[in-house]
Amino acid sequence: MQNIKAPLLTIFFIFLGFFVYTKLAGPIPFSVNSIQTTKTNLFSVSGAGKATGIPDTAQISVGVTKTASTVNTAKDSVNSSANKIIDDLKKLGIPDKDIETTNYSINPNYDYALGKQTINGYTVTQTLEINIAPIDVANKAVDTATADGANLVGGINFTFNDKTKKDLENKARTEAVKMAKEKAGSLAKATGIRLGRIVDVQESGNFEPRPIMMAQGLELKSEDTQLQPGENSITIDITLSYETR
Repeated sequence: MQNIKAPLLTIFFIFLGFFVYTKLAGPIPFSVNSIQTTKTNLFSVSGAGKATGIPDTAQISVGVTKTASTVNTAKDSVNSSANKIIDDLKKLGIPDKDIETTNYSINPNYDYALGKQTINGYTVTQTLEINIAPIDVANKAVDTATADGANLVGGINFTFNDKTKKDLENKARTEAVKMAKEKAGSLAKATGIRLGRIVDVQESGNFEPRPIMMAQGLELKSEDTQLQPGENSITIDITLSYETR
């Protein structure tokens, strides 16, 4: 009997201790971690907008290449022509910042007669890249450069200045968003989907200047140059993601 009473008394005093503690100190604190998960269904749709304008800026590459028996002779000839080209381009109102030297090279020319490699001259080339606005000045720039000795005329790109490009991008973007929303409404109606708020927007754009290839290292005609910029387009693609209800 004594053996049974001892454990019972121990349990009794343990519960009595908890009872007294909770009365004096308050309830024993405890916490439970909870994780709440949400599931959101998304509905994505894309739209494209396009804005077209007449380019207002031309990018032109012109250069001078000369071959002579010595490096100095070829270099002096190129430098003389290139310096005159630069000076006369500035007289057309083209600022220094829009005239950039993109290449200056000196290369030996070899003769392989009798199976032996020997240097028989040197070719020196200098190339300038010119940004020109307005475009009608580009015609004069090409004529001026070739008259001053340019015998390399590379591709001509027609593009937009920063303000014009931004305005066209905004116009194309507005059209793309409108098209995407109209498409979303039409698809939702056809499929019975209830659209919620827009939770994500993705954008990509495309603009490539239209190049015109011109003569390189050829005898250019003396008639006045007439460059026609035509039209360029900027395309914006927009993807809208909606919550669905």
